[in-house]
Amino acid sequence: MINLFRQIGWFVATGCAAALTHWLVAVLCVREFGLDPLLANLAGWLVAFCVSFLGHYNFTFRHQRGPWASAAWRFFVVSAVGFCVNELSYAYLLRATAVRYDLLLAMILIGLAMLTFILGRFWAFRHKAGRA
Repeated sequence: MINLFRQIGWFVATGCAAALTHWLVAVLCVREFGLDPLLANLAGWLVAFCVSFLGHYNFTFRHQRGPWASAAWRFFVVSAVGFCVNELSYAYLLRATAVRYDLLLAMILIGLAMLTFILGRFWAFRHKAGRA
């Protein structure tokens, strides 16, 4: 049980670092380069993916990690699915609400964190089939 709490702690720390990276890159791309928020969101995700994968591979799921290439591919799939949900939600909510783009993105990033943990723990970083 202590290992699970430690793992959740690393997940939260890595997730916060990745989400902050994602958010900062996206906001800077909008403010400094005039990118559309949806395109800036893509740039933020691409940079944050690197932070997230390295943190989760080396810390959160280090005790169960499989081969690097396999884990990278699986986590990319998890992250890409999460990004698709993120982008579709973001596109809809940008049009349907009056919430500022930066606050809206922050809410969406927080909302997808649990999905990432579950898929990372039980699939992306799992060493052998059948073991979690």
